[in-house]
Amino acid sequence: MPLLPAALTSSMLYFQMVIMAGTVMLAYYFEYTDTFTVNVQGFFCHDSAYRKPYPGPEDSSAVPPVLLYSLAAGVPVLVIIVGETAVFCLQLATRDFENQEKTILTGDCCYINPLVRRTVRFLGIYAFGLFATDIFVNAGQVVTGNLAPHFLALCKPNYTALGCQQYTQFISGEEACTGNPDLIMRARKTFPSKEAALSVYAAMYLTMYITNTIKAKGTRLAKPVLCLGLMCLAFLTGLNRVAEYRNHWSDVIAGFLVGISIAVFLVVCVVNNFKGRQPENDHIHTDNLAQMPMISIPRVESPLEKVTSVQVSRIQPIENGQEENAQGTSFKDCLARLFSWIMGLSHCEHLQLRQ
Repeated sequence: MPLLPAALTSSMLYFQMVIMAGTVMLAYYFEYTDTFTVNVQGFFCHDSAYRKPYPGPEDSSAVPPVLLYSLAAGVPVLVIIVGETAVFCLQLATRDFENQEKTILTGDCCYINPLVRRTVRFLGIYAFGLFATDIFVNAGQVVTGNLAPHFLALCKPNYTALGCQQYTQFISGEEACTGNPDLIMRARKTFPSKEAALSVYAAMYLTMYITNTIKAKGTRLAKPVLCLGLMCLAFLTGLNRVAEYRNHWSDVIAGFLVGISIAVFLVVCVVNNFKGRQPENDHIHTDNLAQMPMISIPRVESPLEKVTSVQVSRIQPIENGQEENAQGTSFKDCLARLFSWIMGLSHCEHLQLRQ
């Protein structure tokens, strides 16, 4: 397979860096700025769905954001680096050069080792998916403006001034709340759950990496236990959000769906289930097939055409030495064309009747 020119490789790398930088900047604007206005959703007076007690700041949670983000960013990086190093060393030790990726030439003096290339590729895709998950979650929270279970404890609405005489009265508008505006704004951003989405994304990506990469003997039980343990930790993170009245069940389920969808899409469609480059033998075989000349297949007469020819020949008068006039030949020619049209033989040539 011919190597890519250095200019083309550099341009592709530059394009990928631009996409990554744009994704990071968009995640930053969603997370730390008020560029995107959160939808203000109303509520009913004394709604029991939003009257749960305030569980405290996020740092007081059983799974604080610092711990969650550290595990989501650190554990996959460590596992992928160790896994790629082990696979590369095993291929060198067993001289399995057919399944080993080739060294890629990117310039006159620049070579990319397959170990470095695979590691950077898998980690880069994982980082891109992590920021993409954060963007999808923040976009959903801004658009929906769904209220947290402890919203009324932070909103502190004045029911007397609002005239809440009945539970069915609907209240809308930011002026209905008298609490801390920053806490109220955070309580309006719960759907989908960011913690559930990030945790299940990291667990799913790492689970698929372990399943598709580690294929050593004696791992039939170790791999399922490790993968189920990772998914269980992500599931417990979502349960903790519901138990502490920080998210609804719908928020956690939506976060799980977002994280799983992004992880599966990146693994299946982008990194091709963590498979390496196609071996050189396969490339040569494919190129040889593409360069083979086209084989012309002779046209085979259809059985329907044979039957039609036989039937038409029976209609033709067989008289040796007898000549037909021009009007008789024209009549038989029209009859043969009509019969061919009835039988659907539009692709056949005009049947010429023998005298």
